Amino acid sequence: MKKIILLSIILSFTFSSKSQQDAQYNLYQFNQLLINPAYAGARDILSAIVLSRQQWVGIDGAPKTNCLSLHGPVINKNIGVGLTITNDEMGPRNVISVFGNAAYILRINSKMKLSFGLNAGFNRYQFNFNKVTFYNSEFPSSFNQNQTSNALDINGGLYLKSQTFFAGMSMTHINSPSIYKSEASSIEYHLSPHMFFNLGKSFQINQNLVFAPTLLVKYSVNSLNYDLNFNFLINKKMWLGAFYRSSYGPGGLMQYFVTNKFKVGYSYDTGLGNQLNFGSSHELMLSLDFGSTKSNKKRTTNPRFL
Repeated sequence: MKKIILLSIILSFTFSSKSQQDAQYNLYQFNQLLINPAYAGARDILSAIVLSRQQWVGIDGAPKTNCLSLHGPVINKNIGVGLTITNDEMGPRNVISVFGNAAYILRINSKMKLSFGLNAGFNRYQFNFNKVTFYNSEFPSSFNQNQTSNALDINGGLYLKSQTFFAGMSMTHINSPSIYKSEASSIEYHLSPHMFFNLGKSFQINQNLVFAPTLLVKYSVNSLNYDLNFNFLINKKMWLGAFYRSSYGPGGLMQYFVTNKFKVGYSYDTGLGNQLNFGSSHELMLSLDFGSTKSNKKRTTNPRFL
């Protein structure tokens, strides 16, 4: 039964422009480059992040996402640059994406910065319909063939931050690239623009505890969702958090500072109600900072978020 339900969802996600098409993450709070190109260089240090997500563990064809990100400031820290490589699998669809990021960092005052960011790159879509068993013989014969498509994709965003506050707004698939179109049927697949708005604020409770709630609102065609997060930095050594994702369910996350430059993150989530049938999801992140900056040293003593 799970496989039948999942197959319906996968085909809906694969060919409908009204569904959530971008990869889903829980640990984006520790690498906002995943949702906003203006975040490039925002941490004032060169950072490398590896992330792996396994959604709905135990179900064949469930989404799997792996991502590598690099970003940092250049030219007197007025420019942020980055690189993001992602592999996202779901059912018969496999996507490999390579994006270059650039952001202009405007210093509003000694405590506040505003970044304007763009990224552009290519998505390589591969559809392997041999992985799907069709129970309706009337499906077009093109579904018996593997399909490959390349598309230019453009994203943009704004990012405002201080030592204890951030707010971001971004849009993906600005050019709404076409990915798949069947000549034998009316089935067409293109990427619809997605809007993201997020904000967060840190509150220092005492020397060993920081409270940092965040909110992420996501909008795509006929779809509006939000993530509400409650995070705590304990002893300047570990982030612990809980979140709720609308139309899905709760989850938890953590990030442990192995050293000041090397961190390990993990997240778990599960659905509520009918979503519970799909089981749980797991996400793992490794991040490494290179070099040393004044702001990087402050990060261990100030309630700066992430």
